[in-house]
Amino acid sequence: MKLVKMSLAAAVLLGASAFAIDNIKVSGDAKLFYATSDMGTMDLFDKGNSVADAALRVGVTGDLLKGVSFGLTGYAVSTLGLENNLVSNTWTGAHGAVGNGSQFGAQVNDQAWMGEAWIAATAGKTTAKLGRMELDTPLAFSEKWSVVPNTFEAAVLINQDIPDTTLVGAWVGKGNGTNAVMAGTNHGPVGIDNVVGAGASMNTFMNSGAYAAAAINNSLKFLTAQAWYYNVVNVADAYWLQADWDCQLVKNVKIGVQYADMSPKGLLNGVPDSSAYAAKLAYSGVKDLVVSAAYSKADKDGALSIANVATDNATAQSKLYTEAWWNYGYVGAPGAESVNVTAEYNAGIAKLGAYYTTVDNEIVGSTHKVDEVTLTATKSFGPLDATLAYMSIDAKDQNAGSQYNMVHAYLTLNF
Repeated sequence: MKLVKMSLAAAVLLGASAFAIDNIKVSGDAKLFYATSDMGTMDLFDKGNSVADAALRVGVTGDLLKGVSFGLTGYAVSTLGLENNLVSNTWTGAHGAVGNGSQFGAQVNDQAWMGEAWIAATAGKTTAKLGRMELDTPLAFSEKWSVVPNTFEAAVLINQDIPDTTLVGAWVGKGNGTNAVMAGTNHGPVGIDNVVGAGASMNTFMNSGAYAAAAINNSLKFLTAQAWYYNVVNVADAYWLQADWDCQLVKNVKIGVQYADMSPKGLLNGVPDSSAYAAKLAYSGVKDLVVSAAYSKADKDGALSIANVATDNATAQSKLYTEAWWNYGYVGAPGAESVNVTAEYNAGIAKLGAYYTTVDNEIVGSTHKVDEVTLTATKSFGPLDATLAYMSIDAKDQNAGSQYNMVHAYLTLNF
């Protein structure tokens, strides 16, 4: 969910080591997500302003040969019939809405699909992974905050022969995420998350696929630096630079900087470049408490958002440090100037979080302005994880510009 914010470098390194799988392992989870708001004239928990979805994930990994492994992950989503009683919308657009055989309306269909089906081979310090999989790169990634993630059909090569350096090369051919950058791509007819498209069907990524290359270096143990390049065929070239410093001058202080640029070409030739930079300061010197503050600024002359291009780019999650807890699509928008302040505390009885994001926009008439305050509490009961979140949202383009409240409840049973 949106509480989890792993560094990009860590995600890549974990992915590389995960290929060394012994024997067959089965894992998964069952989720039940609910959200409600008091937008408009309705109250919290009114059906018309409420959303719910249930999802099941089952994954199997194992060895085929020495140094050769495989992975399969299946997903299934269902409203459990709640859309006919307690809610009026779903989380994921993977559902299909059809007539229910009666004169009274439509129903939301259950949906099941294979989200991952990959094979990986390792020789020395080089691993190749081919097939359907999740990806975690700065500008094209699986968004995992919702009830189900989007996935890709891709080929990834990871090499660690150079000391303290990970080299990554990838080809992305297809994806099942919604995408509004290119006309005619996969959109979902229902759902609020704009993550997985209708039926979770795989479609050509952007116009003709994309290449990516990266170098992640940790030669200085207190500094992780990474550089990414993307060639989205016939659409855009893009760059992402990031450095995260575990400050040695002041104990328990971490500093991060980011810069990103997207340069349209081909079918988008003539569309202005988009760029953004961000900085973050974090402190963890108080037991069980981590606080941070971040600032970002996006170029006002850009056209695309500095956010995920694998889902609906205009409303997609961004890897910028300032990203909001809930309202995606603002911090990476052209002209956006954003501040995020975060405090997370393990109180023993529960893990508590407080998140404040404010986004202003210097483009005259822009609707990408928002103030969001989020308070969360997370508690694990053995294999069951439970999260309750409250949000106060004041956005220019929502609820006729008036403040409103949201409540979310997430249950995840791990097995």
